[in-house]
Amino acid sequence: MLKCGGAIFLAVASLILRVNGADAQKAPRIEAVTISVTTGKPVNTFKPSQALGAGVDGYEKGDIPKIYTQANIKAMLTAGFKPLSYRLRTELGVQAWHWNPQGVWSDPARKQGYWTSSDVSESPLLISYGYNLPRRGSTVDQAGNAGYSRLDDGDTATFWKSNPYLDSHFTGEDNAKHAQWIIVDFGERRMVNAMRVLWGAPYATRYKVERWEGEDPELMNDATPGDWVPFPKGLVDDGRGGDALLRLQERAIAARYVRITLLEASGTAPEGATDVRDRLGFAVRELSIGLMEGAGRFHDAIQHGKSAQKQTVIYTSSTDPWHRASDKNPNTEQPGFDLIFKSGLTNGLPLLTPVALLYDTPDNAAAEIRFLKSRGYPVRQIEMGEEPDGQCVTPEDYGALYRQWADAIHKVNPALLLGGPGFQTEIEGWKTWRDAKGNASWMNRFLNYLRSQKRLADFNFFSFEWYPFDDVCAPAAPQLLQAPQLLGDVMRRLIRDGVPQNIPWIITEYGYSSFAGRAEVELPGALLNAEIVAQFLTLGGSAAYLYGYEPNTLIKEMRECDAWGNLALFLSDDSRAIREPLPTYYGAQLLTQQWAQPGDGVHEIYPATAEPRDGAGRSLVTAYTVHRPDGQWATLLINKDLQKSHSVRVRFRNDKTGGVSAFQGRVSVYQYSPRQYMWQANGKKGHPIRNQPPQLTIQHGDFKTDYTLPPYSLTVLRGLVR
Repeated sequence: MLKCGGAIFLAVASLILRVNGADAQKAPRIEAVTISVTTGKPVNTFKPSQALGAGVDGYEKGDIPKIYTQANIKAMLTAGFKPLSYRLRTELGVQAWHWNPQGVWSDPARKQGYWTSSDVSESPLLISYGYNLPRRGSTVDQAGNAGYSRLDDGDTATFWKSNPYLDSHFTGEDNAKHAQWIIVDFGERRMVNAMRVLWGAPYATRYKVERWEGEDPELMNDATPGDWVPFPKGLVDDGRGGDALLRLQERAIAARYVRITLLEASGTAPEGATDVRDRLGFAVRELSIGLMEGAGRFHDAIQHGKSAQKQTVIYTSSTDPWHRASDKNPNTEQPGFDLIFKSGLTNGLPLLTPVALLYDTPDNAAAEIRFLKSRGYPVRQIEMGEEPDGQCVTPEDYGALYRQWADAIHKVNPALLLGGPGFQTEIEGWKTWRDAKGNASWMNRFLNYLRSQKRLADFNFFSFEWYPFDDVCAPAAPQLLQAPQLLGDVMRRLIRDGVPQNIPWIITEYGYSSFAGRAEVELPGALLNAEIVAQFLTLGGSAAYLYGYEPNTLIKEMRECDAWGNLALFLSDDSRAIREPLPTYYGAQLLTQQWAQPGDGVHEIYPATAEPRDGAGRSLVTAYTVHRPDGQWATLLINKDLQKSHSVRVRFRNDKTGGVSAFQGRVSVYQYSPRQYMWQANGKKGHPIRNQPPQLTIQHGDFKTDYTLPPYSLTVLRGLVR
């Protein structure tokens, strides 16, 4: 802290902005930028060894041994990130995770059923795999989207089945609280008045059918005007399974979305089944919805096929994690636990560790914790599943699974901190269909559920990912200007939704976009990544983990523009060997080694505001200030102006005495800008044509010192303030 006369004093820092015009003869215009500081009460504190992290993920077949080479790992560590997060791609791809290839099946004779990995392994775990679920209900997923729904695959031998762990047998609750559902999205309004269901076992004895009336909504989003309207004959109280044809109403009506809510189940199991889970939930072999003529002839409006591209899109509330040895997906590999912990990437710190939850069993999660404990690997925080919102899981269903998994994990290690839900990015906040009380807040309802079960103490941290921009074809400069408001608004919404502020908030993945884009391999990617971390910590966040730690190649996901790019610190060749660093790497170094002081020391963050601003309250220059353990002050300055340099003068003001201070003496100025980096676009062969590290200059600081910020630049000013 600053001291004056032996007393810690209140400081307010002012930055004076001068915009350089084209006419050098004109006197530059001076604008004030203010940083407010509260004595003894920084807005947040953090330790770099806990707050500045990166994540690792699953990759395509054969990539993991290419990525985890000594040379690559050595280079990755130089970015300065300390804690590590493990991302679980199998959870996004509707797959069960065999984190250990050794284990047991619930039906070992036929190598099928419910899998539990062994909690011991004589050989090191280097690679693990996901297994596709043959009872899958949703057409689309959040990974490669290579699977498809069994509800409209045209094969009556296959079927969708809901998750048995959402049945009262496991939840201990009335099944009405966890009613399962199927939503059909025709993509456009179709004329419908009838439904045909080929039931499996167990089947629904009571269910209702509704259509969405109103504007076409984003799925699971309550913001669109409209509601679910029951079909006049859409309530069934005496379902008997088999092949059921139901006339929903006499005259056909146009509908895009049709929802079937399954209320009560038969509790019957397929012939020969002996596992209790086989008789829990609901099973449907094939679903048809369409038009029934007066003569009784039925015309199906659902398109059936064995790929996501060939079938009508269907969403389901859950999926049974039952699978077979033959369902192994060899094309996606997760790094094994032994590989990760022995690589050095964890820096000897606890790994933010996932357990599969949406498509797995509590026994498999408990075995994972026993294994890690037996190996002596440091684990403290367990992320419970990943992106339930992206899988259309309702908060109450996620909560029911959460507490079952919590029980299993805490029997092994009661000290572990549990959290989630690992949301996907949602700029408008995380919503779900309104409940009977009109509540559409995902987190509020999840927390209310835990509270009703007296299990809120099991929720120890909140996690989400942050990729603010889907449109990677749009100009980057306006997006950079908009970015701080987006993150700030989301965090304020979460506070209103009741997310506790006395537990850690964690961004478990961050980057420019979840889609590949050119901005990610140019300067905007570095500017945005640095701002996400600095702003999140300033707003009270606890830790942020960069996505793209591993070296990677350029890919293109958008046809509309030259969108070759990727989230990566390093550009690699096809064998994953590092070719050269990208701007995000140098931006990370500025953040972890110059703005912050490496190590375990406590850093205090003070808010910074900038003037002038535009009509929306946004500034072309943003500032984030920390007081480091070594006594130095460091200010991160981000100039988002694509064309102009800005001249900045720094002031610190004592609110109690009115005294003004400034950087004094030796000031280290680290800058990264187009002077150091330039990208040559050339499709997949794009590459940097200028690629130098940030420049360090030393300036003498006093009240008259100006610091020039080049266009599109990151700057760290570091020194003593008197």
